[in-house]
Amino acid sequence: MPRECTAQDTELVTKRNSGQDEDAGAGVRRAAAPRLPELLEAVLSVGSDLDQRATLQQIVDTATALTGARYGALGVLDPVRDRITELYTAGLTEAERLRIGRLPHGHNGVIGLLVDDPQPLRCEDLSTDPRAFGVPPGHPPMHSFLGVPIRVDTEVFGNLYLADKRSGGFDATDTGLLRVLAAQAGIALGNARLYETARQRERWIAGAAAVTTALLTRADATDALTTVAEQARVLAGASAGVILQPTPEGGMEIVTASTPGDPTAIVGTVIEPGSPVLVQLLGGEPVYIDDSASDPRMTTPVRSRFGPSMMLPLQSGGRLIGTLALPRGRGAPPYSAVERTLASQFASHAALALVLADSQHNREQLAVYEDRDRIARDLHDLVVQRLFATEMMLESTRRRGTAPETDELLGRAVDELDSTIQEVRTTIFALQQPPAEAPTTFRGRVLRETGGAAAVLGFQPSVHFTGAVDALVGEPVATDLLAVLRGALAAAHRRAGVSGIEVEVDATVRPPAGGAAVRLVVADDGREADGTRSPTVTWQAPL
Repeated sequence: MPRECTAQDTELVTKRNSGQDEDAGAGVRRAAAPRLPELLEAVLSVGSDLDQRATLQQIVDTATALTGARYGALGVLDPVRDRITELYTAGLTEAERLRIGRLPHGHNGVIGLLVDDPQPLRCEDLSTDPRAFGVPPGHPPMHSFLGVPIRVDTEVFGNLYLADKRSGGFDATDTGLLRVLAAQAGIALGNARLYETARQRERWIAGAAAVTTALLTRADATDALTTVAEQARVLAGASAGVILQPTPEGGMEIVTASTPGDPTAIVGTVIEPGSPVLVQLLGGEPVYIDDSASDPRMTTPVRSRFGPSMMLPLQSGGRLIGTLALPRGRGAPPYSAVERTLASQFASHAALALVLADSQHNREQLAVYEDRDRIARDLHDLVVQRLFATEMMLESTRRRGTAPETDELLGRAVDELDSTIQEVRTTIFALQQPPAEAPTTFRGRVLRETGGAAAVLGFQPSVHFTGAVDALVGEPVATDLLAVLRGALAAAHRRAGVSGIEVEVDATVRPPAGGAAVRLVVADDGREADGTRSPTVTWQAPL
């Protein structure tokens, strides 16, 4: 029996309880008989669409038409927080909806009665009922009221509210018709929910597979994290997809962000150590937030931009890689239980894919290093040794005494071989230097400068080292020399006709005043604006 709100309805209930239930029930059935065709048509129409949102709106429209109500609403309840998260209406204009403002949370007035105790409720006049409080200022005035819960299996999915019947107040016939419609709506919503869950799961599985494929075909770690953030943002319908990683100080920093706008405004934001959110994340627990802007656990300055959010740890094999955060915009609906589950599964899958991609990249990089080491050994053991042996034979021939022309020719050949040996040794050193790492030795820093200039010049400058430059040249002499080298290479680039540049670094210079010095010589084959040869840059500093 529905709960009543008037003395007249209370008297009717008392009569039914005193032995007239059967007669009253028969009266309801007789009153409902002329409307059975409408009820059957309504039952058939509800559930004809598997889209959940379309089904919900159809239920509201059908209920208002069946009972002759002026207004109708269907409030969807969140089973976790026991509050209304969505509201579908009929009979309200867009202007009236805007005047009402935010959704009711479901714990005030007659709406709260249905949420707290999901049983049919009928009131004759809301304007005089003391329990009809908490009505927003912009809400249109309403009088007669009828509400019934909608159950999907044993769970209360939401409540159906009707107000202002056009031909008087709602009666027991309306209650019976609405209960039948609510029962059919529960079946239709169960089917729609299963369909929607299956579609969501399919999208998340396809997204996880796309992430795995993308991660295993890309080498750059930043690209990999961006792929995870962007794919998750699209799947979750979030305003941003954010990856955070632990900092040395014990906090977490946003290192990658995917947003429709400018992500640079978010990247670099830090969650300071000691934050309640951080404690949960570092412990491997997900964090779910209804409103980022008002939740006291959120301490970052960007929280004011977002509403509902979930922060999911990216961990695999007990190792925490980072955190995936998916905030929605202000006023957006919170994440459902299904969305939270699917996103958590995606985060676990993405973390495993990141670990596999990192392992694959390390294997590929190791293979490259091994190949480079092999080439360097072959150059040293075969090419350099043979060149050096050839140089020694030519030098020996020259010393035995030959014609002046032959002696000059042999001298040039020896110099060329010596220059070639120096270049091969420089190449061997470059091969032994990891390509993706900044060089730590002075020789490597010089080669990095010339290598960077080669990309602009279109050719590789020739570099010669004399002496143990790595052992002899320290700071700040190395920094000053590199600055001079950088300027000389830039000046050569500005000249016309430059097709070759020679760089010499000699750490065996002995100045007349004594001591030791390092000398840098940079020469090119270009021309100045007046046609003269470009000057040679010479720089020297004591060691």
